[in-house]
Amino acid sequence: MFFLRPALAAFCVCALPAVAIAQSEVAASEGLQIELNTVQDVENACRLTFVVENQTGTAIDEVSFETVIFDASGSVVRLSLFNFRDLPTERPRVRQFDLPGMACSSVGKALINGTNACKVAGADSSICEDGLKLQSRTNVELIG
Repeated sequence: MFFLRPALAAFCVCALPAVAIAQSEVAASEGLQIELNTVQDVENACRLTFVVENQTGTAIDEVSFETVIFDASGSVVRLSLFNFRDLPTERPRVRQFDLPGMACSSVGKALINGTNACKVAGADSSICEDGLKLQSRTNVELIG
């Protein structure tokens, strides 16, 4: 019995990092995740396609973000509101936005400058900003 206590203590100490890693992975997946998935030239515009995953645990009725578009040299070229509409929980949504008069090769980065509207159950909410995670699969950087 005396030998079991040190073995149990050693097991608990070794298990702590695994528990911490599991908790950090859960925390990393929570929140509102926005990915700039593709940029594509269409007619006389650059089309930005986003994949959004609402992992907040709460359905979002409406969300729009003030978005700033920078050219390849870093100059601000456009300020827009991107309306991502409703975002149910645990179900990915794809949203597209066209930048008229712009070629995708001239777009350097997009900045989510802030939340213009975020409605949950008919009321304003901060859930759209809390835990917002941004990433890009394109050569156009998505920052916030």
